[in-house]
Amino acid sequence: MAEFVERKRWLFFGLPFTFTKYTVKEDRLTIQTGLFKTVENDCYMYKVQDVQHTATLIEKLFKLGTVVCFTGDTTHPQLILKHIKNSKTIKEFILQESEEARIKRRTVNMLDIGSGEMDDLDEPM
Repeated sequence: MAEFVERKRWLFFGLPFTFTKYTVKEDRLTIQTGLFKTVENDCYMYKVQDVQHTATLIEKLFKLGTVVCFTGDTTHPQLILKHIKNSKTIKEFILQESEEARIKRRTVNMLDIGSGEMDDLDEPM
């Protein structure tokens, strides 16, 4: 079972002096924040609809990146994994595992992406 554990880092030399930990597993994504009061937020992979990767110039200098997951989760519609190492690898892992999780749970959304032409059934009679 593959798993990624990363910490949110400062942009200053990419040092991990924050109290935010991201855990990405095959079935869920967990964000744990706080020192005195710990808050843990989970999102199942099948709820992840799209993933975005960004890297600013400073993030690129320190080999960091930010991954934004657009989800169907009610508590966090956007899960942001900020200033993490291996961000491109984690983004690809989330994309692959979320698709596999949707197939396993049979929750795949099929979009009708037509060519713009009307079919014979769509014409008024």
